[in-house]
Amino acid sequence: MAEEQAQQGNRENRPGGQGRPGGGRPGGGGPERREGRGGPPERGGDRGGDKRPFAGGDRRDGPPEIELEKLIGDSLYLDNQAHVVVSRMRDMDSGTRSQLRRLYNAVRRATRAPENERQHEFVMLRARLAYTIARHGLRSLDQLERLLLQVTRKNEARGYERFRDLFEAIVAYNE
Repeated sequence: MAEEQAQQGNRENRPGGQGRPGGGRPGGGGPERREGRGGPPERGGDRGGDKRPFAGGDRRDGPPEIELEKLIGDSLYLDNQAHVVVSRMRDMDSGTRSQLRRLYNAVRRATRAPENERQHEFVMLRARLAYTIARHGLRSLDQLERLLLQVTRKNEARGYERFRDLFEAIVAYNE
């Protein structure tokens, strides 16, 4: 017991260690540093400070949503949206080309899945994309995650193909 109190006292006497979990290390340690399900408190907990609206709402702190119907019907809109995502990536994130290519390969595999399994593959792809965004702080890809939700809900082959085309354009413009 006396030894535990001495160790506690040593932690508190360290520079910056005034009772902080983790003995004054940035980011702390242990489960008490987590908020919600996600990352450390300095990123805002759940999804890195994500201010996601409820279904159908707009996001005030970022660009407007990518509209699925326009994406399917207008190739120039697809091209413009790819440019917007890439410019946001360059401004906001430190994501690597290999991370983006890995995700693109997963999109291609999901598109090639048999029709009766395609929706499931895209649901799992959305989970993987969400994980990558949270893990690596790729906030610029939030638009793609929301678009992927729309595509999955609609569950049409043309939507899946256009999502793949958009991702391909993003990878190309990011090179």
